[in-house]
Amino acid sequence: MKFGMNKRLAALPPYIFVHLGNLKRAAAAAGLKVIDLGQGSPDLPSPDYVIAAAQKSMTDVATHGYPIANGLPEYRKAVAAWYKRRFNADFDPETEVLPLIGSKEGLGHLLMAVLDPGDAVLVPSPCYPVHYNGVLIAGGLPKLMPLKEENGFLPDFDAIPEADLAAAKIMILNYPNNPTGATLPDLSLLKKALALAAKHGFLVVYDNAYSEIGFDGYKAPSIFEIPGAKSHAIEFHSTSKSYSMAGWRLGFAVGNAEAVKVLGKLKGFIDYGVPSFLQKAAIAALEGTDDIVRKGAKTYQERRDALVAALAEIGWKVTPPRAAMYLWTRLPREAAGMTSTEFCERLIREEGVVVVPGSGFGPAGEGFVRFSLIQPPAVLREAVARIGKHLKSLSKGEKVAR
Repeated sequence: MKFGMNKRLAALPPYIFVHLGNLKRAAAAAGLKVIDLGQGSPDLPSPDYVIAAAQKSMTDVATHGYPIANGLPEYRKAVAAWYKRRFNADFDPETEVLPLIGSKEGLGHLLMAVLDPGDAVLVPSPCYPVHYNGVLIAGGLPKLMPLKEENGFLPDFDAIPEADLAAAKIMILNYPNNPTGATLPDLSLLKKALALAAKHGFLVVYDNAYSEIGFDGYKAPSIFEIPGAKSHAIEFHSTSKSYSMAGWRLGFAVGNAEAVKVLGKLKGFIDYGVPSFLQKAAIAALEGTDDIVRKGAKTYQERRDALVAALAEIGWKVTPPRAAMYLWTRLPREAAGMTSTEFCERLIREEGVVVVPGSGFGPAGEGFVRFSLIQPPAVLREAVARIGKHLKSLSKGEKVAR
């Protein structure tokens, strides 16, 4: 039979969250009450005024037809106004802003639109899976930039081979970072990335989906706070985390006009844009009060503090992140000799607690696990109590049925 998976798709590893989902369902079927700290899907409700805007717009017959391929003008204007207010960055809504069906979709489609087979892309490791898998699906060649703990999970540009810099068509960066929660202390890393882009002619793709979830007073920057960045950069953002709207699938890209145009052209052939009534909801989110964003960040900070304190009580010390909605930490000493996947699989099977193995985010993630702050403090403490029980069984060398 000639039908089958193409070579690019077949080369991809199983998507980690599909695998964890299967294990989670099996644990529930076995009678365990599952606590899911895996996928970073916000549990907080979307704002009431956003829901109201969507409901109102659905009754407008004008939203019932095909959307405008490059988005409603008023949505693009709302995005540009939000960037001006938040980052003091100016964008032309006609040529430098593009609505997306979530930032993940936009990132994946940009890679498909720009890369030819064999084109090199500088990809951080560990990374959000689409940063790596999207390159492979597009036929590109990932060139990994290890994010090391001793370097604050920032890439070492000086360690990148000159040949890789010269060959690169794209460099992907993501801060606040998923999965590590790392943040930029200042703009120096982004300035250096733009200088390299100018020298070697590649595009900097900056994933800024977590900019609004900052802790302890931290405010994340945009690459477009740097003068001249539009010549070499495009930035992706989303309402998913900032406004707890992950299921709405609403995002946007801003920046280099040619990159925006290329991405828009591909999307015109494939998806034809974001449904109009959802764009109306996104406008309500971006033009609404920032109180909902600050409240969400405060909630995640409280959860971060509760989880860090609970883990410390069982002897698992974790450095608190300054942003994002994750806790990234090395495997506990009791898991010595285990891979991150083995540890997480056993934790689900024995205790019904779902955390993500670091290896699911790339080879540099091995030896780490990621907790998502998607449960209230009481549930987080219950999860850690179960983890503590599990670690005791590991220290005693108890076996689990495979």
